[in-house]
Amino acid sequence: MAEDPSVWQIGLERNAANYVPLTPLSFLARSAAVYPGRVAVVHGAVRRTWVETYERCRRFAGALARRGIGRGDVVAVIAPNVPALLEAHFAVPMAGAVLNALNTRLDAPALRFMLEHGGAKLLLVDRECAPAIRAALGGMATPPAVVDIEDAATEGMAPIGPLTYEALLAEGDPDFAWTPPEDEWQAIALNYTSGTTGDPKGVVYHHRGAYLNAVSNILGWGGMGRHPVYLWTLPLFHCNGWCFPWSIAAVAGVNVCLRRVEAAAMWEAIARERVTHLCGAPIVFGMLVDAPAALREAVAHRIEGQIAASAPPPALIEGCARAGIELTHVYGLTETYGPASVCAWQEEWAALPLEARAERLSRQGVTAMLQEAMAVLDPATMRPVPADGHTMGEIMFRGNITMKGYLKNPATTAASFAGGWFHTGDLAVVHDDGYVKIQDRSKDIIISGGENISSLEVEETLYRHPAVLHAAVVAQPDTKWGEVPCAVIELRPGARASEAEIIAFCRDRLAHYKAPKRVLFREIPKTTTGKIQKHLLRAAVGAG
Repeated sequence: MAEDPSVWQIGLERNAANYVPLTPLSFLARSAAVYPGRVAVVHGAVRRTWVETYERCRRFAGALARRGIGRGDVVAVIAPNVPALLEAHFAVPMAGAVLNALNTRLDAPALRFMLEHGGAKLLLVDRECAPAIRAALGGMATPPAVVDIEDAATEGMAPIGPLTYEALLAEGDPDFAWTPPEDEWQAIALNYTSGTTGDPKGVVYHHRGAYLNAVSNILGWGGMGRHPVYLWTLPLFHCNGWCFPWSIAAVAGVNVCLRRVEAAAMWEAIARERVTHLCGAPIVFGMLVDAPAALREAVAHRIEGQIAASAPPPALIEGCARAGIELTHVYGLTETYGPASVCAWQEEWAALPLEARAERLSRQGVTAMLQEAMAVLDPATMRPVPADGHTMGEIMFRGNITMKGYLKNPATTAASFAGGWFHTGDLAVVHDDGYVKIQDRSKDIIISGGENISSLEVEETLYRHPAVLHAAVVAQPDTKWGEVPCAVIELRPGARASEAEIIAFCRDRLAHYKAPKRVLFREIPKTTTGKIQKHLLRAAVGAG
């Protein structure tokens, strides 16, 4: 006789003793209690412990509460990687509010759209970002209150707001009694996409996802060791720094803040603070590798580097190895809190030649530890593609480390979640070992004479040329074939190469129809996070 299922419910209900909503804020409280004297933040001459950081965050949260800012209200911050933005990742949600970290390189119209769309009540502004913000606020009917972030590096610049950040903190209580969210699915952050095909979309994160991705970061990066020293080369505004503000709090590590990502500043910080971990796009690691040898002489310890945005080319992998940087390739989107897959290292790869090892490391890999699932599906049938390394489908995610949705945009949210999966728009194949490799964005595939050409495959070939520093391939209109590949290249300093040489190099390594038909030598436009802005290149190539 079947057991009565009710026995599993009577007296076994959820209560305060056995259920507490997940929130990454708990990581800060724990580190302040367990490791109060350990250094938490380094920024120039500023060094603060975990208990001091916790006190400042509680002051900040208390000041927000006194001003009537609470659940569902948006607090925006525009700043480089300075302590105020790091503290906002804890203080704003402590008050029940939603953090909106803004891209420091956006123009006034884009910033105005985000501030109006998100409905920010308060805006913290680093003085370096003041010109664009002044222009953005000037066109707003109801602009938010503005707080001026002071910094030793901007001391001589004119303030933008009547209230300074330190004065705001002074209004708050260091013992402010914050409470966890009543619902772990409550919004914690609002992040806007780049908006390259229209208005930016507001991606909403929840406490549960932020908590789980913070832990997933640690697990997927070999545990990160005890008290890692993390250098902030990845912008804090980008997917909330891939959730690493909360990851570093969980392991009571050290946040080494860096206002500008420059080779000398990075190597100096690495040597001075004995940095163990950093993240960034290939351009960041390229700066480290290509830096003068004298800058690297003071660093003898190994550094763990997490790389994303595009696959690391063999030359970069080799250069990082020589510089003592061990790379881990991750993949994700704003909609997945940053990394949602990892190219998990297999020991047998170490014995492979560089080219073969680079091919393995260039894959987007497998599902991140705490993401539920990643699959490559045929978007028409929603069935998995065969693991043959050839058949393309769309990468899709499912799990807790996926956004709540797009703010005030139910139609796009529903389309993105069609079929019970989040649709990334990235086209990929699955190899026989289960590792996923992106072939292209759906909009970046070049269709030449009815044949699909992966721009990423051509770019990987270009990166093998010793003179190539950065490469991008886009479709160029063609009267005969419809589209043909056009390569845009930045050469290494002092290097030379001709269009004919580059085309011949590719034709020796690719099917001839995949080789570029045209090569342009110029600076390639990139976002703050190092992503190549192909929409600008497509427009330039299309215009001739």
